[in-house]
Amino acid sequence: MKVLFICTANSCRSILSEALFNHLAPQGFHAVSSGSVPKGQVLPRTLSTLQTAGIRTEGLYSKGNDAFEGSPPDIVISVCDKAAAEACPVYFGPAIKAHWGLEDPSDKSGDEAHMDAAFQATLKIIEARCRALFALPFSRLDAAQVKAELDRIGLL
Repeated sequence: MKVLFICTANSCRSILSEALFNHLAPQGFHAVSSGSVPKGQVLPRTLSTLQTAGIRTEGLYSKGNDAFEGSPPDIVISVCDKAAAEACPVYFGPAIKAHWGLEDPSDKSGDEAHMDAAFQATLKIIEARCRALFALPFSRLDAAQVKAELDRIGLL
C-alpha cells in the first residue's frame, strides 16, 4: 500500500510523516511525500529531529505533486490546513483521501529547547497516527470504511 503525505511546502510535516511512516512500516507499506508549492529544501530542524529519533533521512527531499503522476498512491493524507483546502490533483486517481491536520512546528518561536520540543511533539502525534493506521484490518474494510477510519485517526 502506497501512502502519499501532502502538505504545502513539503519541507516539514509531510517529510516527518514520510520518514516516520517508512521507519515503522510493516512489509507492503510505503510512504512518499509531496507539496502543492514545494519549498525546494527540507528544513534542517526536520532532518535533525528525525536523526535524533534514529530515523533515516537519506533520500528525503522537497518535491511537488507532479513527481507521482505516473505512480498514484492508494491513500493521500494531507497534513496541513492549507493542503486540506486544496483540491487533490486528478492524477491521484481513486486514492482514498483523508486529512490529518498538524500544527506547523516551524511556525513556533522561542529558544532551541522550545523549538525542539515543538518538533518532537509533532513527531509523537505522527507516530500515534501511523501506528493506528498499521493496526487497521484493511482486508476486512471497504474503501468507505478505510476513509472513515483514516478520518478518525486524524483526530488522535
